[in-house]
Amino acid sequence: MIVYTSSVQGILIVLIGMVVVVLIYYMAVYNGLISKRNSARRAFSGIDVQLKKRWDLIPRLVEVVKGYAAHEKKVFTRVIEARKVAMEARDDGHLRMGSEKVIAMETPKIMALAENYPELKADKQFLWLQRNLTEIESQISASRRAYNASVLKFNNGIETFPSSIIASKHGFTTMDFFDIDLTERENVRI
Repeated sequence: MIVYTSSVQGILIVLIGMVVVVLIYYMAVYNGLISKRNSARRAFSGIDVQLKKRWDLIPRLVEVVKGYAAHEKKVFTRVIEARKVAMEARDDGHLRMGSEKVIAMETPKIMALAENYPELKADKQFLWLQRNLTEIESQISASRRAYNASVLKFNNGIETFPSSIIASKHGFTTMDFFDIDLTERENVRI
């Protein structure tokens, strides 16, 4: 009888130990997913700061260039409309990223207009705006790389087995990368 009791106790201890290990693993995976998601959100806030700086420069840039190239209204309208949509779509990631892509593609077109207007190329305010916009674009690019790296870690965390089971149980979904089609950016046409 004593042997029977101690073997039952041993089995119970092993079972309890296994349950504890599974619970610890479950909590570690869940907390890891939360941490990765928060890291991606923090990285996006870095992009957000730079995008807001760009939003502030766009109207000033448009006004300066309009003074020299008023007949280029189509380019100005596209970038101002995209800025408006992006500002209004703060919580709609797809709409906002789409608008930011339009801004990223259209703003260089405004800058390229300077090639046709030598007086604009010499304007001090335009040069200041151009320099600041170039700096902000560089910072956006660096922030975008950090964000996309965080999103990759998060997406890998929720798509790999066995953490995918925990992720789906708690409603984790993949995040979108923030990318701009570089072929569209390189071919600036007015």
